Amino acid sequence: MAGTIEALVPGGQANPGPPLGPELGPTPVDVQAVVQEINDQTAAFDGTEVPVTIEYEDDGSFEIDVGVPPTAALVKDEAGFETGSGEPADEFVADLSVEQVKTIAEQKLPDLLAYDLENATKEVVGTCTSLGVTIEGEDPREFKARIDEGEYDDVFAEEVEA
Repeated sequence: MAGTIEALVPGGQANPGPPLGPELGPTPVDVQAVVQEINDQTAAFDGTEVPVTIEYEDDGSFEIDVGVPPTAALVKDEAGFETGSGEPADEFVADLSVEQVKTIAEQKLPDLLAYDLENATKEVVGTCTSLGVTIEGEDPREFKARIDEGEYDDVFAEEVEA
């Protein structure tokens, strides 16, 4: 009877209702314990939809694997907007600081193809481009060019030393 359940839950705000309750109800696990552990593990993603995988055994034991929300969801959450621009090359909906972009890249790094923080940041910048989000008040394409030119090497060098 052991199995796996996958769901999207709001970070830090999961509850025994749908989508978890109906999936967990027929299993031998303590639903409230699962919900509490999910909320503990996803608190940093407050309110953002987070992919969660619950693996359970016949004896009621369980393991929870918390994924990272999509990059677009992290950008929207960090910048505080709901919908990207319909004309992302011309109309911008929000602005992020270099530190905010770096924070998103650090959160996403394990799930990205990038092998370091600088390249992960470039992937986040690509998402900003498609959503119509500026970085430090400039077009994300220009920001990426400045990263390529080495202008932000000091920002990403901190990670190498750590």
